[in-house]
Amino acid sequence: MMYVRYSLSLRNVEDLRHERGIDICHETVRYWWNKFGPLFVKEIREKRLHPVPHHSNRKWYFDEVFVKINGETYYLWSAVDHEGEILEAFVSKRRDRKAALDFLKKIMKRYGKSKTIVTDKLPSYRAALKMIGNANLQKLGRWVNNRAENSHLPFRR
Repeated sequence: MMYVRYSLSLRNVEDLRHERGIDICHETVRYWWNKFGPLFVKEIREKRLHPVPHHSNRKWYFDEVFVKINGETYYLWSAVDHEGEILEAFVSKRRDRKAALDFLKKIMKRYGKSKTIVTDKLPSYRAALKMIGNANLQKLGRWVNNRAENSHLPFRR
């Protein structure tokens, strides 16, 4: 499973196995990945959609940044969970309610409903959450999603 968690090539995995006394070819590793990879993905997604009851409250952190693509300004919306894993990224030309709504629908379709959504004071989030009916889940404040305790998150300013 280490070749899934870390970005290792098939030959790196072959070398790691060889160091531990298991002599395999990198093609064998590729075969394993093609055979067992989809099973791992399915299990991970099922656990994410149906968390165990004693699992801590799921909390999502939303943020958007300006990016230039081919000289034009776009907005990169990103969502990160409480463990620091990037859930979704979305690029849009505008930073309005419609773009926020598209982003929220996309993430909720894939991961279900979050217990808490932490955002900055961008009004688009509030308007989109009201349309979905989840406005009570939002925690907002100036830089609340960028505090020191969230320094492990990739979009920290």
